[in-house]
Amino acid sequence: MAKNNRGAEVKKLPNQGRGECPSCHRTGVKLLYEVKIGDKTIMVCKTCKGIPAEKIKA
Repeated sequence: MAKNNRGAEVKKLPNQGRGECPSCHRTGVKLLYEVKIGDKTIMVCKTCKGIPAEKIKA
């Protein structure tokens, strides 16, 4: 994991960057990766960042 996705930078995010992934609906995972879907950008977990944007249903 890149250094900007751990430590002090993650602590600054609301809820330490954790929440429910809008793609896979897992809870308590870090939502650190931006995926652009159409005209909006959503934050997804590490597992879902590799999924093509057109397959993510949020």
